[in-house]
Amino acid sequence: RKKEFWKNVKDGQVLYGFVRNITDYGAFVDLGGVDGFLYLNEITWGRITHPKEYLRIGDEIKVKIFEIDHEKERVSVSIKRLKVDPWEKIEEKYPKDSKVRGKVVGVVDYGVFVELEQGVEGLLHVTEMSWDRKVRNPSKMVNKGDWLDLVVLDFDKEKRRISLGKKQLMPEPWDELERQYPPGSIVKGRVKNFTDFGMFVGIGDGIDGLIHISEISWSRRKKAIADTYKKGVSVEALVLNVDKTQKKFSLSLKRLKQ
Repeated sequence: RKKEFWKNVKDGQVLYGFVRNITDYGAFVDLGGVDGFLYLNEITWGRITHPKEYLRIGDEIKVKIFEIDHEKERVSVSIKRLKVDPWEKIEEKYPKDSKVRGKVVGVVDYGVFVELEQGVEGLLHVTEMSWDRKVRNPSKMVNKGDWLDLVVLDFDKEKRRISLGKKQLMPEPWDELERQYPPGSIVKGRVKNFTDFGMFVGIGDGIDGLIHISEISWSRRKKAIADTYKKGVSVEALVLNVDKTQKKFSLSLKRLKQ
């Protein structure tokens, strides 16, 4: 049987075999007198950490031969190569700016890995999760197994990378701010922190308004701001300017006391 196998074996040949042994890095498949080795990364186009997720000893499986070493009498086989590489037509399936839905398969410090289909994962970077620039911990926003609606920002077919965005499906808070609080309107917020040049007031959606020290009081006395206002105190202020480009929201307290 062994001699017959080596006499007829061809690259690309499709055979049926039985799983004879499983290791951490793959499985040995009895092809009929000869064992073919099925590497871990040849089992599926999708994410896999151990062969036992897909295989059991004694399973009959269909494999494709993709590497033959007659001298050493070694054969490498694959299951995933029986199917089309999901990245082959990636630009047609996931064009830039298209809306997609995927499952969270990994959460790391810098973002979230989302499976769009078996073998195709994209990265949702933490900076693309929310318009709030203070969001720094992805694990506080999503969990492994969550399904997310996202937008394709970019892809690199050669490097097999897809960049995804979530915040693009939500209104840009600075657009809303400009509409809701035009110059001359009054806004309410809470004092968040102080600096040498003024204090910041939290408005919501990660937006802070700055009340410059010169806009706090008509009095020329240089009294410390922190002596007059405390963190968490609610204040009303007049909107002076909204700069979407620079992400600056200028407010005034004194002009409400003219």
